Amino acid sequence: MANFENIEQIKINDKTIYCYQGDITDSDAEAIVNAANNELWMGAGVAGAIKRKGGLSIEDEAIKQGPIDIGAAAVTTAGNLKAKHVIHAAVMGQDLATSKEYIKSAVLNSFRKAEELKLKSIEFPALGTGVGGFPLDDCAEIMIGEAYAFLKQSSLLQEVGFALFDDMGYTAFTKCLSKYRKT
Repeated sequence: MANFENIEQIKINDKTIYCYQGDITDSDAEAIVNAANNELWMGAGVAGAIKRKGGLSIEDEAIKQGPIDIGAAAVTTAGNLKAKHVIHAAVMGQDLATSKEYIKSAVLNSFRKAEELKLKSIEFPALGTGVGGFPLDDCAEIMIGEAYAFLKQSSLLQEVGFALFDDMGYTAFTKCLSKYRKT
């Protein structure tokens, strides 16, 4: 799990969902998720940061797997990053528009890829909230809800993290996470 001062977490049996404000490219989770388009080319935002820090080989490997369906996910190595894998979650097409259904499917398919790889930890950015323009509060509800439901099942995953780059993202996700403390 990330080691940051501002980290909020909840436990679900022996598993953890956590949120922190920071750069996902610094994550030590086994896999990080890229907010991808269905062609899997890496432009700006999270994808650009992953490509800059992890290396061009990540994008080269991803593009060879595209195009994929919106809502699907593809896996590549993580280049120079601490993570072992990048899971490219296609939350939008070439029109750069996203929806609740696309985000939900992309999160679930990212979890399935992590399970196939027998991973214990994964971290996500706020999918679709950059160029996709999806509202942060709604994104937090979808993503944390999916993580909670997935971890309540019999899952190999032990930790699901959300790396939020700015105050607005961190506030939206921690507010949503606090609702699950009561369940």
